Amino acid sequence: MKIIAGNSNLQLAEEIASHCFATLVPAEIKTFADGESSVEFLENIRGEDVFIIQSTSTPVNDNLMELLIMIDAARRSSATRITAVMPYFGYARQDRKSASRTPITAKLVSNLIRKSGADRVLTMDLHAGQIQGFFDIPVDDLTSRITFAKDIKRRLGKKAYNNSTVFVSPDAGGTIRARKFADMFHSDIAIVDKRRPKAGSSEVMNLIGDVKGQHAIIVDDIVDSGGTLCNAAQAIMDAGALSVRAYITHGVLTGAACQKVEKSVLEELVITDSIKFNCPAGHKKTRVVSVSNIFGEAIRRVSNEESVSSLFAQKI
Repeated sequence: MKIIAGNSNLQLAEEIASHCFATLVPAEIKTFADGESSVEFLENIRGEDVFIIQSTSTPVNDNLMELLIMIDAARRSSATRITAVMPYFGYARQDRKSASRTPITAKLVSNLIRKSGADRVLTMDLHAGQIQGFFDIPVDDLTSRITFAKDIKRRLGKKAYNNSTVFVSPDAGGTIRARKFADMFHSDIAIVDKRRPKAGSSEVMNLIGDVKGQHAIIVDDIVDSGGTLCNAAQAIMDAGALSVRAYITHGVLTGAACQKVEKSVLEELVITDSIKFNCPAGHKKTRVVSVSNIFGEAIRRVSNEESVSSLFAQKI
């Protein structure tokens, strides 16, 4: 087994390799003056089971192209099997035609990964589960749910149970995710229904479910600009919740997202290290938990042809 890292999140890649009792394959990844990328592996990988770790986060197109080039380099270096390990799968939100003359970019990206030479994809909390069907190769969609559940149990203690908590989905599409968390803690769920009465008007937040007198936990897969999250948190507090916090897998956090979270009613925002953390120092409300152990164990199991799904059968 050989583990190779792109430039998107070297710290996570090193932690994953450490979990597998391995070191990263030395590689020379250069960017020329005109923006072109070049990759050279400085170690023999012929006949090896190769895992290439690269999140396609900001800058999305640069990181995606770097991943494709690394996959092609591994294929041309006679690797036996190549697994693209993508802790964050960029373009996942473009999984359908949103208008008459628009692309399905998530499908395009899946085609590029397959055509470049990948034999398998390992990712986490895809924005839409049906993206797995875009690939003609095996896709393991890992989940941060166990990691988050353990953290919730540590932070809230007994308050996490006994109907003291309610798990909130920020939209109807995330209801199943909220229900899975609620089942773990024997809790109820609520759903935020956001809509714009007319074009150009601000979002109106309607809450479906009861949060009064409970500790609310928002669960989602992506936080981007932070606006919808902070507005949802305010709506939850206005409905009588004792507190509100958020557990979200991928912290894209563009623009002033970190500042919005800091000024919001959220007690804290907990994200994973699937994307390199980019909030300025001094932002106390955003906390990062690592998923390197999940990816490390999944890589070990894939390499040894063991079950990956059983990794998430454990109890908290």
